This record gives sequence, C-alpha cells and structure tokens, in this order.
Amino acid sequence: MSFWNIKIYGIVQGVGFRPFVSRLAEACRIRGNVCNKGPYVEVNAQGTPENLAAFRRGLWEQAPERASILKIDVREEPASEAASRNFSDFAIIESAKERGDIFVSPDIATCDKCREELFDPGNRRYLHPFINCTACGPRLTILEAMPYDRERTSMKEFPMCPACHEEYVTPDDRRYDAQPVCCNDCGPEVYLLGDETVRREAAIKATRRVIANGGIAAIKGIGGFHLCCDATNEAAVARLRALKHRPVKPFAIMMRDLAAVKASCCLEPGQEEMLTGHQKPILLLRRKRDAIFAPSVAPGNPKVGVMLPYTPLHMLIFDYPIDDAVIPAALVMTSGNPSGAPICHNDEEAREVLAPLCDIILSHNRRIRLRADDSVMDWFEGRPYMIRRSRGFAPLPFLVSNAPKGQVLGIGGELKNTFCLASNVLFYPSPYIGDMSDLRTVLALKDSVALMASLLENEPQLVACDMHPRYNTTTAAKELGLPLLPVQHHYAHILSCMAENDAAGPVIGVSFDGTGYGTDGTVWGGEILMASYESFERLGSIEPFAQAGGDRASREGWRIALALLFATHGKEEARTIAAHLQLATEQEFAAVAFMLEHRVNTVTSTSAGRLFDAVSALLGIRRASTFEGEASMYLQFAAEAWAEEHAAPEEMDDVRAGMPASSDGRFLLPTQALFDELVRERLNGVDAGALAYEFHAALARLIVRGCEEARKKTGLTAVALSGGVFQNLLLLRLTKERLEAQGFTVLLHSLIPPNDGGICLGQAAAASFHLAARKAPEARPS
Repeated sequence: MSFWNIKIYGIVQGVGFRPFVSRLAEACRIRGNVCNKGPYVEVNAQGTPENLAAFRRGLWEQAPERASILKIDVREEPASEAASRNFSDFAIIESAKERGDIFVSPDIATCDKCREELFDPGNRRYLHPFINCTACGPRLTILEAMPYDRERTSMKEFPMCPACHEEYVTPDDRRYDAQPVCCNDCGPEVYLLGDETVRREAAIKATRRVIANGGIAAIKGIGGFHLCCDATNEAAVARLRALKHRPVKPFAIMMRDLAAVKASCCLEPGQEEMLTGHQKPILLLRRKRDAIFAPSVAPGNPKVGVMLPYTPLHMLIFDYPIDDAVIPAALVMTSGNPSGAPICHNDEEAREVLAPLCDIILSHNRRIRLRADDSVMDWFEGRPYMIRRSRGFAPLPFLVSNAPKGQVLGIGGELKNTFCLASNVLFYPSPYIGDMSDLRTVLALKDSVALMASLLENEPQLVACDMHPRYNTTTAAKELGLPLLPVQHHYAHILSCMAENDAAGPVIGVSFDGTGYGTDGTVWGGEILMASYESFERLGSIEPFAQAGGDRASREGWRIALALLFATHGKEEARTIAAHLQLATEQEFAAVAFMLEHRVNTVTSTSAGRLFDAVSALLGIRRASTFEGEASMYLQFAAEAWAEEHAAPEEMDDVRAGMPASSDGRFLLPTQALFDELVRERLNGVDAGALAYEFHAALARLIVRGCEEARKKTGLTAVALSGGVFQNLLLLRLTKERLEAQGFTVLLHSLIPPNDGGICLGQAAAASFHLAARKAPEARPS
C-alpha cells in the first residue's frame, strides 16, 4: 500500500468539495481523510498505486461544477513510512486553519435540483425559502471567518434538526457537509418588517398581493434588499421612479424563467448560458419591439438589464402554488438603496431608508455579513463585458503572474467603489460598495475592508488610493494608518486592464473617462499613456478645453458645448450659434461666458466623458444628465439607431489634419476641430443620428492616430483600452477594429469593469510593485 499527501488549491471551499473527495475515495477504494485547511484542502490517501492514480485523475476530471482547481501538489511517502500508516476507512475530519493563499467562493444561485425540490409537494423542503445544497446557496455573504464551516457563518444561529443533520453527515447525500443546510423546521424564517407576527407563508402571500395589486415591495435577498414592483405596470414603475428620485436611469428586471426572457429579449450566442448559469448576473439584452416591459423601465434604451431568479425566495415570489395572486413574468428588481448609498442589508437600514419607498418589507433572520449587490454585464464579441462586478463573481481573484510578494490594498475610486486586496500574485476585488459621496458608503467600505482582510488573512503593508486630495476614499485610506501610495486615476485604469489580462507590459494605454485628478492639477479624462506596473508617461491627450461651472459641468453638457463654441467662434458668434441650436437661454449663456472670460469657477480639462456630453447637447439629444453617463449613453443609442438604417458616411476632412503639441511636449488629438465640424454640419441641417455616428467613428480614428504616434515614440504594439467611456460598445468596436487593422494587439476588459469599479485592481497592482521597490512613503497625517 502507498500513501500520498495531496494538497488541492483553488475554489475548493463552499462548493461541496470535501464530500466529493469522500465519495471519490470510496469509489477508488482509498482510505484516509480530507481536511479543510483554509488556503487549501488536504487529503491523506492510502491505497494501491493504481487506485491512487485513478483517485488523482478523478480530482481533476470529476470535481464539482462550482469548484475551480488551480493546482494539486502530491507528496508520496517512502515505502518504509507508508507502511506505518493504517487507515480503516475514509473520513472528513475537522477543519484546521493554516496560512497561505485563500480562495473564498462567491454566493451561488439556486441549482436545478433544489428548484425541483422547492416545488415538489412530496419533498420536506417544499416551498422552503432557504433551500440549498453543496452546489448552491449563500457563501461569501454569510461568511465570518475561514475555513468555511457552519460555526463561522450566519447559519451558526440555526442548529440543524435531526433530519438535516443526517443529510449533513451522510456521504451519499447531496447535502453532505453542506454548511448552510436547513429546512422548514430548523432554518431561517421570512417575516414582514413592522409586523413581525406575520411570518413564513403569510408573509410571502402578503408580499405577492402587494406586487400583484401594483404596489412596491422591499425584499431581502442574499446580499441585500431589492425594491420590487410589476415591470409590466407603467403606473407602478413610474411611482417607484418618483419615490427613488430616479427619472430615467434604467431599472433591472427579474424574469420568471428563460422562456419569458426569450419572449421579450433577443439573445446572442453565449448569453443563454450566462443567464442560466450559477452566477446569474444582470445581463444587458436587446429588447424586442413587443416586449412586455412598461415604458418607464428603461426609457429610450434599446436594451434592458435582465436576470433570472437566483434564490428560492425570488422563485416563490413568482410562483407560490398555495396562493392565487397573479404575478407577471417580469418584475423590477432594483437595488434597495438611495442613489449612491450602499445596498441596505439589515432591518435597521431597511426601516430607515426603504420604508418610505415601498408598501411592504419582506425580510428574514439570516444575517448578511458582507453586502453584495447584483453583478451587471454587457456582451462584446461573444464574451462578458462587465459593468458592475459583485454577486456571483467577487471575491474570485485575478492572477498577475509577475507580481512580487507582499500584501497590499487598493482602496478604489470615489464612484462605483470596490476595493482590492492583493496577496502575492493573487488580487481579490471586492463586491460593489457604491459612491463615496454618501457617508453610509464610506462606513460600508471600512467595514467591508476589515471583514475581507480578515477572511483572506491579508495584512496590507501599503495602501494605494486616488491622487485626488479631497476624495473620501483618500481620507479612508489615510485613516488606516498604513503607508500610503497615491496612484493617478487613469494610470490605475490601464493597470487594471493589464492585470486582468495578466499582461507583463509595458503597453500603450488609452484611458478615456469622465474625470480624474492629473499630476499637473488639472482634470484629465482623455489620455494616451505609456504604462508599466512601475510607472507611466503621459504621451498624449485630447485637446484641453475650459470646463465652467464646477460640479454642475459634469452633469450639464450644454456648458461644455458653450465652452467649445467660445474657443473657436468667440463670444458673439458663439451666442448666435447657441441661440440657433437652443443650447442655452440668454441668461445661461451670459453666466457661462462670464466664467470663461474671467476664469471663475473654471478648470482646464481633457475629459473625454465631458466631450461626449457636449456633443450630445450640441445635437439636441441630451442637454443635461440626471445620472452619470446619461448624455453619452443616449448619444451612443442615436448613433447605433442611425447606423442600423444607413451606410457609414464619408470621413470628415478636417479631422485628418496634423496633431498639435502641448507645451509639455505631449501630442493632442484634434478634438476641437472635430467638434467644430460637427457644429458646421449641424447648422447645415445634417441629421443628428448621422452626426452622432460620425462623432464615434471620427473619435475612434483619432485614437488610432494617437496610438500610431505613441508607437513611433515607444516601439510598443500592445494597446490597453480602459475607462468608463469604453463602456460604449460602439466606440469600443470601432476603435478595436481600426487598431487591429493597423497591426496593434488590443487588450480589453471582460470580467473587470472598464469604469471606476475596476480601478482598485490597478491601484493594488501599482502598490504591489511599488512595495517591492521599497519606495512606500510614510503615512501622511489626516
């Protein structure tokens, strides 16, 4: 008999891995034990050489669907030592904690087998809102510490009944060693917040009646609360918009099943598998003309964000066999939070924040330890293109092969905040937190950093933050009392793309977004960089322009349009053009002109996002935005709608001119000339949709010209595209196609957002390499 000590690394906790190992051992006639060590699962295996080889193959080939094995280390004991081993059977033994790389499973959507049991009247878990097994259920959001065992989760408050315990200890049962296992007799309960005597069946029925009658319900899910109403009822959706003060921003939709999705949405190859898989994100799908959604769900938007039910409670809201309320096939299921604040995750927050927004609150008594909002993704060239990475994906790590040893923290951006903890070559982005302008979000960030650092046994030696001195994230980073590394915003974007692609670098980085604090104290946002993990150089940018009006300029694109008119035409001609195009009232024009002439409340900017806003206003598409990116988004929609009906127009001559240079030596993309040509064409009566498309195409050509100039200077041929502007799939496609036609290798995002929700990864990468260089400054006083 031989003896092997086997260590298995990867996502092997919370996915039924130890029960799988036990069953495989029995099948292969292996004796020994399996133990969860935190960073890995350890197996002591005794058997014949042939059986041990079969056992090892089985570990790789038959692992549970939700597992992800990175490597398996095997140490074979010499025959003299192996002979002293004497196991009588194979056992799962108590977990023993060790230090090392740690892999925490995200929460997993309800599996098909549990769904079948949920609606089986003969099953003892019939209609149980918390049914789960080794292949599905809560993981990260209930976890308090590693290793992943029941006593270190929120489920420790619910002792197993004898029937559940029997399943838990029976190797052949699919709930063998399933930590959140429970049933109607021993598990958590749902109840109505504010009338806690209404529980279980009565609470679900009451909630369904409210929704069926056109009301609004707050429902506690796996990582926080949703606000829910009938997505086919215009009055209900419009009321929710009014209560949330959210006039236009699209709502997410949860649909009963795949058939309902197919009836109202168009699916591209690969999207069905993503919708129905175990992660179940919100997926942006093109809606059909006869879709059942109320107009206010996503006004003027050709796409709608759709997900399928991913918890038993969601499934019971749609279908409850012992209730006669009729629930439609589509429900609004939007995050339960005020704009910018973190998703509510406990009863206290729900009472304070959600009660004024809804008619009923359905809660439960399983505590959420770490918030996790829904992930949101678009689709590009047959692959996911992440917009918000959270539930189902976080905190799965990214591997940066050449990262040095050390533990660091990237605190993330001010908008769409996530943070990233790194341990050596593994980088763990957190679930979505929110916008840091809200104090509640800042507190949620601090709490989440502390919990995830504890789970991952990460003790950061260096914290990276944005360079902006007045960001709340910068303050939060300083308060940690650790050495601090400010990282330029657009550089962090490019590093995030490099890290996601495990690119060694250096690369040409095109970082286009709304705003970021530049090293020269101005507003950046349309940058072409040469970037490595150690440093960057600003090679070029779009042409600078004046941004008048402070924070209002980021929401009111007409202000930027006036500034661009002013730059070329002067005050009086700009006044005439603005009046003709109805860009601004006389009073608005006078106010902006005063600021521009006297440089009052005016900054210099190279923001590509604000350029999009200005063009949107110029073309009469969106004069101002009610949410971040609105004007740019509807400019894209207008361009795409026009392109579907027309051939591409001829290229504008004026934008083929040479590129001017800035006083600091960087080249400038002639975006002022592009805007001027759009003005001329608009005054000549050219269709706004045609000009919207030509703006995208011309900007893509300018980006390629900038990359060609960068290639001449650096010899680099790899280009990374990042920043929130590249959420625009039209610009992304046009730019990528033209870059590849000119011989560039293009690096894109996929599972890390190109927007500010991804910069934490880039910050952590910069910190990791900076730490290795031993250049970390001392923490600054707050």
